[in-house]
Amino acid sequence: MSNENNKTLIEVQDLKVHFYLKASGFFNRKRQAVKAVDGVTFDVRENETFGLVGESGCGKSTTGRGILQLIRPTAGSVRFENIELTKLGKEAIRCMRPKMQMIFQDSYDSLNPRHPIGRIISDPLVIHGIARRGSAELKERVSELMNMVCLNPGYVNRFPHEFSGGQRQRIGVARALALNPKFIVCDESISALDVSIQAQIVNLLQELQEQFGLSYLFIAHDLNMVRFISNRVAVMYIGKIMEMADRQTLFKSPLHPYTKSLISAAPTPNPKFERNRQRIILSGEVPSATNPPKGCVFNTRCPIAFERCSQEIPEYREVAPQHFVACHAV
Repeated sequence: MSNENNKTLIEVQDLKVHFYLKASGFFNRKRQAVKAVDGVTFDVRENETFGLVGESGCGKSTTGRGILQLIRPTAGSVRFENIELTKLGKEAIRCMRPKMQMIFQDSYDSLNPRHPIGRIISDPLVIHGIARRGSAELKERVSELMNMVCLNPGYVNRFPHEFSGGQRQRIGVARALALNPKFIVCDESISALDVSIQAQIVNLLQELQEQFGLSYLFIAHDLNMVRFISNRVAVMYIGKIMEMADRQTLFKSPLHPYTKSLISAAPTPNPKFERNRQRIILSGEVPSATNPPKGCVFNTRCPIAFERCSQEIPEYREVAPQHFVACHAV
């Protein structure tokens, strides 16, 4: 499904999320910054799934939380339907919450173990004053949501520990859908599940997207799953986007060395291809976000780096229609 002509729903411009460590030592008054997200720019269109991939600790989840204002950005702009979210106060953000929801990675820790799932799913409706606790209207809506995610409404009084991981993730999806949002951040929402259950959840997300016209920011490690579900994909490394393109272009013709290395590491179900596949092994460790390398942040591990890479930050530019790369060698 092409989304090139769809209206932009979320516009992220030069987003930065820095965390400041407490200064150590009496004479050291300067606080050290952890640059979790450092100048990220992209947009998410209506009825689109935008994939965000990268190694652990690269800033994917922080980007999603920064967009939803669960973590207040240090700098940059986040516009939702042309409303600047970074300038809104707490009450104004609260009024925007029904339109923007999140499905968390840990399907157990994100659910209150002391509450039955009926209350967990209905809490957003009660908190936002849409329905009254115990009302017939609320019970009907909870049953509707449970049917929507293929859960038996008869389980409404069961607790989270009585469900499997896949079922708990369905509960999280139902809770996210309760307020009829337009945009959902899927924060590695399938990474803790078995492969067969992952496929079920992804199929469910696609069905719900078609039914309600949802937009997703799909954060994941699994490149094959990202390729399957996403319309466009961005690749992150130490708080920066290295490359962004539609899924066909990115996976068939990657330009950035980091993107190439990630794709080369992704297994395929073709044994003949697997035998002949050439892996690109990166040397060295991932640098710390508190002290990223000068110039291109990838230069210390890049197999084609040259002198300019360690001195000058590469411009994030459009090298082909809707194909953006930050690399001096491209």
